Amino acid sequence: MRHTVDYFLAPQSPWTYLGHERFAALVRETGSAVRVRPMDLGKIFPLSGGLPLPKRAPQRQAYRLLELRRFSEALGVPLHPQPRFFPVAGDPAARLITAVALHDGADAAMKLTGAVTTAVWAQERDIADPGTLAALLAECALDETRLGQSEQPDVQALYDENTQAAIDASVFGAPSYVIDGELFWGQDRLDFVARKLRT
Repeated sequence: MRHTVDYFLAPQSPWTYLGHERFAALVRETGSAVRVRPMDLGKIFPLSGGLPLPKRAPQRQAYRLLELRRFSEALGVPLHPQPRFFPVAGDPAARLITAVALHDGADAAMKLTGAVTTAVWAQERDIADPGTLAALLAECALDETRLGQSEQPDVQALYDENTQAAIDASVFGAPSYVIDGELFWGQDRLDFVARKLRT
């Protein structure tokens, strides 16, 4: 049975970054299909009890930094726990990934997602800046017109649709993977995702 994964992500999330390449490899290995669905956490957090990072308790913020270092070292994935451009608005990059998914398909959207998340967490680039996003499109050999298209109403509508689909699936954080209606939250749950995809 070939599964389809709804991949709900936030491009500014370090956890999306830490899990992305492993998830991409798992999709390739199992021949699974993926729907790349950037979502607006700003709309999801208030509905699910989540808080943006600056509003979290100090001990939670401190532990987050500890876990980021742990996972970076354990996975061998380079990461700046406090990168130069963070916090950063995720919407421009999310809409760009949405536009690429719409016009170029899931593989291209997966490639761009990897590049965007790496830009934040490994390269310390500003993914809210149009110049950075244009450069990332070029680095991924994607059509430069996608940047302008990402600002069009049809792409915003699809971004909103993805966010509502995440809410309907009880998603509350990024990354989240939904397979046959079953929710898996977090890059540290990819072992369970693998079990599901291999059945």
